[in-house]
Amino acid sequence: MKQLLILSGKGGTGKTTMASAFIKLADAKVYADCDVDAPNLHLITGWNAEPEKTDYYGLPKAEINPQLCTQCDQCRQNCRFDAISIDEKYKVDPFACEGCGVCTYVCPVGAVTMVSAVAGELMLYSDEEKLFSTAQLKMGSGTSGRLVTEVKKQMKPAAVDAELAIIDGSPGIGCPVIASLSGVDMVLIVAEPSISGISDMERIITTAAKFGTKTAVCINKYDTNMENTTKIEEFCKKQGLPFIGKIPFDLGAVKAINNGQTIVDIDCRSGRAVKEAYHKTMKLLFEEGGG
Repeated sequence: MKQLLILSGKGGTGKTTMASAFIKLADAKVYADCDVDAPNLHLITGWNAEPEKTDYYGLPKAEINPQLCTQCDQCRQNCRFDAISIDEKYKVDPFACEGCGVCTYVCPVGAVTMVSAVAGELMLYSDEEKLFSTAQLKMGSGTSGRLVTEVKKQMKPAAVDAELAIIDGSPGIGCPVIASLSGVDMVLIVAEPSISGISDMERIITTAAKFGTKTAVCINKYDTNMENTTKIEEFCKKQGLPFIGKIPFDLGAVKAINNGQTIVDIDCRSGRAVKEAYHKTMKLLFEEGGG
């Protein structure tokens, strides 16, 4: 099963819009939303049934047993995250606790224990034909990279029968992006023609290069700044990166998304451009030596 990951160096470039269009064009049997901080692919992929939900446990959190606590203050003094406070009794702020376990080490009476904590929720949509894996990280929780890995693991049961999996990644270059990059065959980077868009595109290209992953670039809303669009095209040419297309700014795309549709569900300029980009991407992905 080939895995195509769609990324952007920053939020708001149209990455999910592209991913949903590619899923529709490919009639993909397996796909995932790895933007676990703010997943939204499910809003435009037409699932009516409730997903199978599983609690995701991240790093454990400290808990203080008031019956054993002697109020020696060692835990509070040694907590570098200021997660422990005292108001009649010692207590731990679960949002501030990073699960390092120092408090359990310094407590002389064993009053502090590390307790498993739910950090998010895995969701799996499936029927006889398709499988969609995603997750929602709990507000304030960490370990987003580990949760992304679990999202990808949920796709494995369908890997034998599917030819292609399309993954909508996270913006930026942080832990969830790195976890998304692991094991994929190709990355499509969606850039926007702005100063910050060019800078962030260069950062995500550098990150993908460290994995040795085949990478291609397209520009969304290219006609909002033709000068920067030219800069991106020249950069790709200089770096030897495949450039697979330019998607115009299109109010029709806004209308489609607001109606819960993909941009290839209606006849619009952006949808026609995405179709061309899709065919070029598939050719790159499935060509000999392409992953």
